[in-house]
Amino acid sequence: MTSTLPITPDVMTIPRKPIEGVLPNLIGLQRASLSNALAEIGTPQKQIKMRVAQIWSWIYVKGARSFDEMTNLSKSFRETLIENFSITRPEIITRQISKDGTRKYLLRVTGGHELEAVYIPETDRGTLCISSQIGCTLTCTFCHTGTQKLVRNLTPAEIVGQILIARDDLEEWDKPTGDKRLVSNIVLMGMGEPLYNTDNVRDAMLIAMDNEGIALSRRRITLSTSGVVPEIIRAGAEIGCMLAISFHATTDDVRDVLVPINRKHKIAELLDTCRNYPRLSNSERITFEYVMLKNVNDTDADAHRLVNLISGIPAKINLIPFNPWPGSGYERSDWKRIEAFGDIVNKAGYASPVRRPRGEDIMAACGQLKSETQRARKSAKKMAQEVKGQ
Repeated sequence: MTSTLPITPDVMTIPRKPIEGVLPNLIGLQRASLSNALAEIGTPQKQIKMRVAQIWSWIYVKGARSFDEMTNLSKSFRETLIENFSITRPEIITRQISKDGTRKYLLRVTGGHELEAVYIPETDRGTLCISSQIGCTLTCTFCHTGTQKLVRNLTPAEIVGQILIARDDLEEWDKPTGDKRLVSNIVLMGMGEPLYNTDNVRDAMLIAMDNEGIALSRRRITLSTSGVVPEIIRAGAEIGCMLAISFHATTDDVRDVLVPINRKHKIAELLDTCRNYPRLSNSERITFEYVMLKNVNDTDADAHRLVNLISGIPAKINLIPFNPWPGSGYERSDWKRIEAFGDIVNKAGYASPVRRPRGEDIMAACGQLKSETQRARKSAKKMAQEVKGQ
């Protein structure tokens, strides 16, 4: 299906060509594509449906990392799979564990590019924050991730692969049905703008929601967008997950600076689209994310404007204390100011939980992904240059 999204020069909008010497990856394929792939290597037609189900279960239920583990497939068929395909996950380069239990993964994918994903354990859930692009094209001024240039879109294999490596690390494969799930929720809030990569995000999330595989409920998957208006309704229809809007301002003048895509799709247009989001109801609300920036967007007047703007939209508002990074130019709002803002929102009838910063000590908090890695590399490069100059 072709996206109606206006072309952005830096964004890959066509399928990636196979890389020479790299076998096609079966991870990330929809069932129909997996069937076609098996047919192309000569699998008898009458066996294909059974083989698809077996391979699907091995990858997404049992977490197999090699074809040799697929012991209910004949040895000759496994050898054929090994010759023709891979089941390649992203490679974990580093894993950092915060003092609060948050885990940050630096992952390498095909081509040597790197991205980050974060696992956040909580008492009632385990949330995995995954990336949809390598880098970002949106340049939101309060977000450190936005200072990194976009490299390319992630493939379905690379997106769903982030779920697989987290489950590997947490040893969460093939457990009894009644066991508490460690990865119970997915948020597309990592690096990149998901709705500049809608097709691949959709295909990955359909795999995550498949009842015969990872089997996450669509209501446990939240897609966060900065406001790619032409793709919002489509995402609701084709993915059906929960929607979060990276909102952060109550006037176009301020949002134009904080979230530059607002210059293209103004607040009024964005909110009109939100009102038409599929399945929207009191039980399936839109989340409006609002980063609290001192003396920028945190006044009582902002709070009153916010509740007036979203009037009539079933919604909740996540207040996010700003997570500082060097050179940002912004400060976190004082806690009393955040509480006063939240009180106004609550009195208007909207839930407004304050998102407790997680993983700040490993630069894993909202808006900080990849920055620690880049800073370390810059430091290493600078040291190398200094040594060379001696």
